[in-house]
Amino acid sequence: MEKKKINVVAVVTMCFIFAMISFVTNMAAPFGNIWKGQYNWAAMMGNMMNFAAYLFMGIPAGKMLMKVGYKKTALIAMGVGIVGLFVQYLSSRSFLGGSAIYVYLLGAFICGFCVCMLNTVVNPMLNLLGGGGNRGNQLIQTGGAINSLSATLTPFLVGVLIGTVTENTAMSDVAPLLFIGMAVFALAFIVISFVKIPEPALERGQKEVKYEHSPWAFRHFLLGVIAIFFYVGVEIGIPAQLNFYISDLGFEGSAAVAGTLAATYWLLMMVGRFASSAISGKVSTRTQMIAVSSVAILLLLIAIFMPESLSMTIKGSAVPLKCVFIAACGICTSIMWGAIFNLCTEGLGKYNEMASGIFMMMVVGGGLMPLLQDFIAQKAGAIASYWLVIAMLAYILYYSLVGCKNVNTDIPVE
Repeated sequence: MEKKKINVVAVVTMCFIFAMISFVTNMAAPFGNIWKGQYNWAAMMGNMMNFAAYLFMGIPAGKMLMKVGYKKTALIAMGVGIVGLFVQYLSSRSFLGGSAIYVYLLGAFICGFCVCMLNTVVNPMLNLLGGGGNRGNQLIQTGGAINSLSATLTPFLVGVLIGTVTENTAMSDVAPLLFIGMAVFALAFIVISFVKIPEPALERGQKEVKYEHSPWAFRHFLLGVIAIFFYVGVEIGIPAQLNFYISDLGFEGSAAVAGTLAATYWLLMMVGRFASSAISGKVSTRTQMIAVSSVAILLLLIAIFMPESLSMTIKGSAVPLKCVFIAACGICTSIMWGAIFNLCTEGLGKYNEMASGIFMMMVVGGGLMPLLQDFIAQKAGAIASYWLVIAMLAYILYYSLVGCKNVNTDIPVE
């Protein structure tokens, strides 16, 4: 059987979009360190606003795919991203006074609309370009590896710009990063304007297609969107709380060390995604998911029960060794996003675009669950908050073992 030819230009474009998603998203946690010094409640609120936007934009973004196509949806997202980053920059201006925090949160919310639309475009498109199945997952993991590279650099760059968080640290210290983001979005807009991207939804729209059901009729999809709700909470909550935990140790350069370890987490995600993209043609998505969710639970259990007195030296400062085990979870969470998307949209056919919109709506878990984790951390301590993460990973393990099986094969999807 002849293998489907890969549209290399389209794949590269989607991978670039994947990188922009993590660049915008991963500013939230280190920026939270800046606002935390002024408003303790604001530590995870930027992240919360970023992901809350998915709840409002997920389904509309899916409908945009069906009406205007993948390319125009991506271009609109780039424009929205520029606006969001500029509004965040405005929060650094001194004339805003006490209202600056609310301007920043508005900017984070607008950026959330941007990354939601981009995610809605890139995941089904990479899956489609790979022909679904293990090959589709392989392309999603390749794009995810580029996403992780960008995610690795973002907290590292913010940490370098901030150094040590003091009462004088402000958003103006990271303004260069915001301007870089706006410039990259503008460049991406120009590049994507000239790239030809397949438009299956528009082509399908030219025919009469009857939708007898909705994606919710598929059990494996329903359980999958719950899994992604928890997964994004896991992915964001692990490094964000690690960042806060180390920064609160208060030694000189603690923010830079926190940024380094958070960057290590994202670096390991990149390594894991590259490894997954190499083996996904032979090792099933489900098998990979069972393995990594089990190992992630084990690593966090070790971190929770390990004495804080056991430490290692990073940049001349003693850091609890348990932080290394927490950061190591990056290699486990690396494949989960693409794998869950691949498993829960498998066999949906004409319902794929609608499913993608719903899938993105549930990414709001990346705002809600880390906020809940931060609440637990303030009451019981940062390390104790990882029990919530373990509970979410336990559900993901259940989905990998049982919930991902498509039991609705009788529903027509052509």
